Amino acid sequence: MKKESVSIQKQNKIKELVKEMEKYQIIGVIDLINVPSLQLQRMRYSLKHSVKIIMCKGRLIKIALKELKRKNIEELCKYVKGMPALVLTNEDPFTLARILKKSRSAAPAKAGQIAPNNIVVAAGQTSFSPGPIIGELGSIGVKTGIEAGKVVIKQDSIVVKEGQMIQSNVATLLTRLGIEPMEIGLNITGVYENGEIYTRKVLDIDEKQFASDLIKCAKDAFNLAFNISYPTKENIDLLIKKAHLDALIVTESNEILTTERLKNKILQSTIEINNIVSKMPEENFRKEEEIAQNILKELQEKKIKVNKT
Repeated sequence: MKKESVSIQKQNKIKELVKEMEKYQIIGVIDLINVPSLQLQRMRYSLKHSVKIIMCKGRLIKIALKELKRKNIEELCKYVKGMPALVLTNEDPFTLARILKKSRSAAPAKAGQIAPNNIVVAAGQTSFSPGPIIGELGSIGVKTGIEAGKVVIKQDSIVVKEGQMIQSNVATLLTRLGIEPMEIGLNITGVYENGEIYTRKVLDIDEKQFASDLIKCAKDAFNLAFNISYPTKENIDLLIKKAHLDALIVTESNEILTTERLKNKILQSTIEINNIVSKMPEENFRKEEEIAQNILKELQEKKIKVNKT
């Protein structure tokens, strides 16, 4: 679009947008569709210390992006959609996404809204008694049955796919089932950083799953290093213990006499002797004791005779 076709007032607005974007390293585009004005004002207030939000017409945002002198910034125009607004920050894109995600809240679906993700009716028992509800659920592709006098959903069913419009009958049933598939929040469509564009799917990280994946990677790396005997700070003690055990196995299999092996043999022999002694009849000990006493008595008698002479 030629600049001459833009009014003076709009040109000033574009200059204002460019000036504001130049102050920040991270430039994002969000879609405010389905966000009530009251909630929007609350979110803007809660985020004011970390994120600046500028609402403007999509056409002017695109022109401003094209006039901003940054590498590949015009690619962000593709993500200006719905009811767009700019989000500006110096936080990294993933931190920005996490901040915006925390400000979101669940909400029931309304007819005419666009599903942000696949909307699923999960399998399980409902609070409904058998009746028209069975046919209503069947009309939107949900398979049902009856158990203990209640309607049961037999399997997970996608009733609206991501990007599709929610029909009025679906919205009504979702509300009756207590399903709130919509989120009131600032929906990121794209974020720019140093010539790269990050989409919502890239930025929307499951933190618990991410932490679990990191733990698994650490375990796999540890096991790999240990199995190939690659020494690290974390596995060096175990590698030394393994080498020691391997050496003992070699000495045992080849009957090589070492100090430790000799000690073990002595200890084992001592244990075996004690076991044998403990199993000997008590009479044997009495006989040995009598013999010892007789010998001692004879020695004492000889000593007496010697002293007398």
